[in-house]
Amino acid sequence: MSSLEIFIETLGWIASVLIVGSYALNLWGKIEANSKLYIWANIVGGLFFVINTYYHHAYPSTVVNTIWVIIAIGLLLKPFFKKK
Repeated sequence: MSSLEIFIETLGWIASVLIVGSYALNLWGKIEANSKLYIWANIVGGLFFVINTYYHHAYPSTVVNTIWVIIAIGLLLKPFFKKK
């Protein structure tokens, strides 16, 4: 296995831990869904999944994770667009 493949697989595993871990913490009441930690875990995890799935030519998953990241970024930016 090449160093690039190891890197891509590592990103996929980190993404899994970030997304499933933050989801579990949310369900257990440890973090809120609108907390910056939860949002950033989903942004970084989603981006890592985009890289991993694109590399593996899993394009439907790449699209889903791209949308996942866009939604998380939208939630992060929401306070900047609130009407005064």
